Amino acid sequence: MTNQQNKSLVWHYWQGINRKPASAYELLKANCHPNIVFDGPHPINQLADPNGIAAGFWQPFYTSFPDMVRRPYIFIGGSSFDGTTWVSSTGDFVGTFSHDWLGIPATGGSIHMRYGEFCKIYDGKIAEIILLLDIPDLLRQAGLEIFPPSAGKEIWIPGPLTGDGILLEVQDPIESKKSLDLIDDMLLGLISYDQKDKASMGLSSYWREDMHWYGPAGIGTMYGLSEFEDRHEMQLLKAFPDRKGGHHRSRFGEGCYAAITGWPSIYATHVDTYLGAPATGKKVTMRVMDWWRRENDLLAENWVLVDLIDLFLQCDIDIFDNLSQKIDAVN
Repeated sequence: MTNQQNKSLVWHYWQGINRKPASAYELLKANCHPNIVFDGPHPINQLADPNGIAAGFWQPFYTSFPDMVRRPYIFIGGSSFDGTTWVSSTGDFVGTFSHDWLGIPATGGSIHMRYGEFCKIYDGKIAEIILLLDIPDLLRQAGLEIFPPSAGKEIWIPGPLTGDGILLEVQDPIESKKSLDLIDDMLLGLISYDQKDKASMGLSSYWREDMHWYGPAGIGTMYGLSEFEDRHEMQLLKAFPDRKGGHHRSRFGEGCYAAITGWPSIYATHVDTYLGAPATGKKVTMRVMDWWRRENDLLAENWVLVDLIDLFLQCDIDIFDNLSQKIDAVN
């Protein structure tokens, strides 16, 4: 199948889920391999086969958010570094939080929850789904603050400034390669950090000074390269100085966009406080998703999702156990 056919397959499946959530099993069965694997955020984690995914994720999800719709602002596809083919998107799920979900009390009002999804296509069907949801932001919207105040801003994350992130038309392969090459060069360059001077990372060689970085709840959004370095990168590197990234399941570019995910993507040691979690000295991993928009020869925007609840669990903090205790105390 061509890249356009792959994207059409995933787009059709998503539209079906939006219109007929009660038919999730039939939609999965029609569009996915029978042995499909689904990797979701903690505490959902791994599910298998169409029935397991429908029962383990979609049915409870739409019971809690019965009018939920997907609103993507980036939608791209391409061949990854290992020759596998993928379709990826990020945006929001928007709807009414009508019934409790994962133990989170329903608000009865509207919510928006960022999502990121990578679908691996094999032999004309979806063979693998990797999905991240900004569950900490849902907790925040439900009035349950689980992290200290973010270093960045907590906002409803916007789509690309250029408004062109839904790539339904064929893109110039030269531009696609240019986007992926820039990401590859940047990720390789990050290895040069000397643990002392942020300038040693050389981020200015890859980013516009007026870049936008859209992080998950708990980290927040930053504007400008200097703010991004000071409020995110240096905090992350202080807490995890030996972090090693690049363990990707998917990494590809299309047009002026590129995307990566790893499950996990980063391996590190937790040696200092991070987002309020005291140092444990433990080896940890991070499930990460990124989407970038390139403008000429530099990166202008970056949308990022991290499974912070899974990371905190490895740092001896069980967010959902703490949540249940907090709810019990209120009741």
